Amino acid sequence: MKTRTLSQGLEVSAIGYGAMGLSEFYGQTDDRHALQLLNQLRETGITFIDTADLYGRGHNEQLIGQFLAGLSQADRQTFTVATKCGIARPADEAYARTINNEPDYIIRSCHASLKRLGVERIDLFYLHRISPATPIEESMACLSSLVQQGKIAQIGLCEASAATLKRAHAVHPLAALQTEYSLWTRDIEAAILPMVKQLGIGLVPYSPLGRGFLTGKYRNNSDFTEGDFRKNNDRFQQQNLDHNLSLLNAIAPLAEKYHATSGQIALAWLLAQYEKVVPIPGTKQLVWLHENAGAAEIELEEADVRLLNGLHQQIEVKGGRYSEEGMKGVNG
Repeated sequence: MKTRTLSQGLEVSAIGYGAMGLSEFYGQTDDRHALQLLNQLRETGITFIDTADLYGRGHNEQLIGQFLAGLSQADRQTFTVATKCGIARPADEAYARTINNEPDYIIRSCHASLKRLGVERIDLFYLHRISPATPIEESMACLSSLVQQGKIAQIGLCEASAATLKRAHAVHPLAALQTEYSLWTRDIEAAILPMVKQLGIGLVPYSPLGRGFLTGKYRNNSDFTEGDFRKNNDRFQQQNLDHNLSLLNAIAPLAEKYHATSGQIALAWLLAQYEKVVPIPGTKQLVWLHENAGAAEIELEEADVRLLNGLHQQIEVKGGRYSEEGMKGVNG
């Protein structure tokens, strides 16, 4: 697979893998199946793995750690692993959360992630959400000290505002911003994406397939099983789903033109937005893993990129991204 350089010399596969769904939020999970899937990553060319201490309350990092432990030293060096800290969850509530950017918390979280992953250094360590209670300069100074100690190699932020990015980057160079970005979530284009480009940092879109919507595989709310958060997500309520299908219909002719799937067109569009964009779609199925990887080979014509760029002006996507609880720390 082609590679891309996010920033600060961090070269990764052009398409990454978001591992969250292997632990929770997207229905039933199976560790044995998850490890089998992870062991197929190299076959697809995907070598950039994204996890977080939040996912499964550490389970996801442990799963990635198991995968890494089974690799030869040479194979391990081909993978780049990113993880995150900054969101604390109570043990008895699935969706409640507290944002914590305090230096002591960051240090404890980093050490815990190192242990769960079974590594001596984290390749890319993100602050998962931004808290107004802690100046970003204090959090970045702490993260910078972890770089100097050799605990982490690169620093990233998630869901940060343009102003926060600029302040943070002045303390220590950022390698990447991770944020939601796709054909049905375009918020960052107003101010955040221009700042990302101005600073020359990488952009790692999560949910680049609109939590599966842009693949065209989900057209009814009844498609989602219990334990899949999309079942109760605003955008996936049937009335909103029915309306939002017009976005899929607009993509369909391009999928036919490029002999691709609608999901591959959605990923190829992201890759065309900026040379430092690396989407991290997640999946629990090998067939979709290969499909996502194939998007790296699709180069859209400029006219088609412009057509897709303008869709949000013609088609209003209905439904909120998250619940009020889920929006805590977004664009902080």
